[in-house]
Amino acid sequence: MKYVKAICFFLTFLFVQMSSCQESEKSELTSYTIGYSSKESGDREIYLTDIEATSKIRVTDRPGNDGYIAWSPEGKRITSYAYHDGRKTWSIHTMNIDGTNMKRLTHAKNKWDSSPTWSPDGKKIAFARAYKDTEGVWQEEIWMMNSDGGEQTQIKPLNGGGPYFTRDGRIVFHSKTEYSEICIADIDGSNLIKLTNNNVEDWHPEVSPDGKQIAFMSNRDGNHEIYVMGIDGSNQKRLTSNDVRDSIPTWSPDGSQIMYTSHDVDGNAHIYIMNKDGSSMKKFINNASGAVWLKLRK
Repeated sequence: MKYVKAICFFLTFLFVQMSSCQESEKSELTSYTIGYSSKESGDREIYLTDIEATSKIRVTDRPGNDGYIAWSPEGKRITSYAYHDGRKTWSIHTMNIDGTNMKRLTHAKNKWDSSPTWSPDGKKIAFARAYKDTEGVWQEEIWMMNSDGGEQTQIKPLNGGGPYFTRDGRIVFHSKTEYSEICIADIDGSNLIKLTNNNVEDWHPEVSPDGKQIAFMSNRDGNHEIYVMGIDGSNQKRLTSNDVRDSIPTWSPDGSQIMYTSHDVDGNAHIYIMNKDGSSMKKFINNASGAVWLKLRK
């Protein structure tokens, strides 16, 4: 009887310890609220870090680049692009935030699928697709699919890239490369409105958490800098002023700050952070790019 009690006690102790470790790991993982990509390990992989960038975890480990991260609305999954076929094919993937259960959603050979974004309810993913057609003409399309990869459909009225959902389910995006503009439209491509009007490159729009502003990158003043404007295109304002490329802005969950990628004079990418008015600018993560904040939707 004593032997049986000892075994029972040991099993109970082991179960409690395992549960405690799992809860600790789960609690630690949930503290990571910023995703980014880095070539720290050789290939470009996806990492998560905390709000202070004091610790990090790598969540992908595969040949070929991974990046263009977007968090699901409930914060439990991420979607990204990844290289295949010797970088000739880019595809959209989803995974749990710890990198498990990775699933490839698109398989269009020799086409570049990138910039995935979740719908506010998490049921849909929009993404950009670029490729040369049979006549060698460069095509830039926006597609929609279910979050499991089903029902992939081109939004035919829209040409361009960098889609991002608004809080009310519309899409902001940039029109075709070269003289590209930031635009907004319904998810079926109707009610298209052009928000910028420049013979330059206005790219990568992201809507603020309150739905009132858009951060984007533009080379209208000579090289790519970070700008903001109202959701209707009003009050366009430049925030950065550098001799190097500033790109891929992302809002903090409370809308008070913006992170972005900036290159140094040697061409190396780093992540910077600033207040939404462009003040208090500082380097945040070395040798990294394409950061995105987890913004839980209420």
